[in-house]
Amino acid sequence: MTNTNLSRRRTLELATVGLAGVGASALLRGFAPRGVDVASNQTAQALLMDADAPRAGPADATLTVVVFGDYQCPVCRFASFALHQAAREDGGVMLIYKEWPIFGALSERAARVALASDRQGIYTAFHQALMAEPRRLDDSVLRDVAEATGGIWKQLESDLVSHRDVIEREIASTRNAAFALGLAGTPAYVIGHRLVNGALSLEEFEAAFRSGRET
Repeated sequence: MTNTNLSRRRTLELATVGLAGVGASALLRGFAPRGVDVASNQTAQALLMDADAPRAGPADATLTVVVFGDYQCPVCRFASFALHQAAREDGGVMLIYKEWPIFGALSERAARVALASDRQGIYTAFHQALMAEPRRLDDSVLRDVAEATGGIWKQLESDLVSHRDVIEREIASTRNAAFALGLAGTPAYVIGHRLVNGALSLEEFEAAFRSGRET
């Protein structure tokens, strides 16, 4: 098969997954963005207590949100801005990021680089910048984004090697958790005691935060 055919097939695959995510989001909106109760699900509860994954939010947060995403996922990109805006406006949300690269080699590389960036304390800025990055996520772009968000690329490359086992375990753990939760793809969120699949708008995230805090 030629590279052109591979590229066309990959484009079709990405479009299909993107449309599926949008469809899932529309379905969720039709039934209210409250998700499924996972208060008794051990996998979900362990994710909420994960102290090793990258995170952002106040130490006294009243709600924890676990975010499953892929930097090449068009639906993740659609939802990322709304999620972070909702979290900022709420002021009491802790975000825990779980890298789940499902869109091929570029996604896998970006996920590993993102996890390595956490060693320099730039993960959150790097994550949000990648979600907004329109260029193909090759190493030159990853380097541009890392340096633009305050990172040192040579240090990042070194951390990719020295922390390789930890990074690989984190990605494998996320993959296992996604399968255990029965996730169909990205994005997905554990919002307090609720599991929500698909992209949400700002208003839907706000409603989901309220629902996640309900006892």
